[in-house]
Amino acid sequence: MKKVMGASFEKFRTPEVKRMERRLFLRQGLSLGALALLTGCAITEEEKIQNVLMRMSGWNDDVQGWLFSSNRLAPEFPESRITKPFPFNAYYSEEEVIDVDGGAYKLELGGMIKERKPWTLPELYALPQVSQVTRHICVEGWSAIGKWSGVRFSDFLQRVGADTSAKYVGIQCMDDYSTSIDMATALHPQTQLSFKYADQILPPKYGFPMKLRMPTKLGFKNPKHIAAIFVTNEYPGGYWEDKGYNWFSGS
Repeated sequence: MKKVMGASFEKFRTPEVKRMERRLFLRQGLSLGALALLTGCAITEEEKIQNVLMRMSGWNDDVQGWLFSSNRLAPEFPESRITKPFPFNAYYSEEEVIDVDGGAYKLELGGMIKERKPWTLPELYALPQVSQVTRHICVEGWSAIGKWSGVRFSDFLQRVGADTSAKYVGIQCMDDYSTSIDMATALHPQTQLSFKYADQILPPKYGFPMKLRMPTKLGFKNPKHIAAIFVTNEYPGGYWEDKGYNWFSGS
């Protein structure tokens, strides 16, 4: 395993990534075609196309946010339904999963958080933990069921004095990945800082030292190898979101 730093994105355009890009292209094309039919106009200028698609995506985010409810839980399953082996998925190959030194690791906090001291793994492991057996739904069209254990993210945010009236929680990862979520999803009872998979310390390929598990979001919104968490009112974007993927991406 090795850490991915400073390499070109093209090197990591695996078949899985290319499938995701094709799905995005088709989705945008269908959306644009529907818009043209509705307006009776031919939209040809690239800048106008991008502006229209961004407005449509923003509208979609707003609708999904309005429909989202903290009282609506994702389905949970018996352990007999767990997918074996649980698939690996990332924007790079499994051979290039990063190797994190757990002894030196510290979770950094920033933004609208009162207690910004870094957290070591022993400190994180000492927090009260819960487990869930939930389905991971990938934007590529496949899904898998796994068991995740860790601290409820809402409990952690409360413990560190996060301003839960803020709009966004941003996550930066050690493999240069990033994403962000709405505060309502951050406070959802099934959103979890996961330290274990199948009752074992999280393997590197599943995100050691921790991932943010959200069964209410599509898989690419569930970041692995988390390095830093911050709370903000400024839109943070994310790795795939900045490439045009829908930001809310509820499952």
